[in-house]
Amino acid sequence: MVPFKISDEQWPVVKLKLLRKYRDLSEADLAYQEGQEEELVNRLAKRLNRNREYVIFTISKGLSDLKSNQL
Repeated sequence: MVPFKISDEQWPVVKLKLLRKYRDLSEADLAYQEGQEEELVNRLAKRLNRNREYVIFTISKGLSDLKSNQL
């Protein structure tokens, strides 16, 4: 279970941050609908070849300050 919820309003900002950090991610990798955080984390962990905790940390960091351009 992931410790965060991503709203439809937050997702475009977080998605842009992820694309800036990981330029090789595709639209399919970043496909997301509200309530599917678990699927997103699992897909990104596999695609980035990282563990779930790293992906959760990265997304949480992006959510913590939506006004910042940094991830």
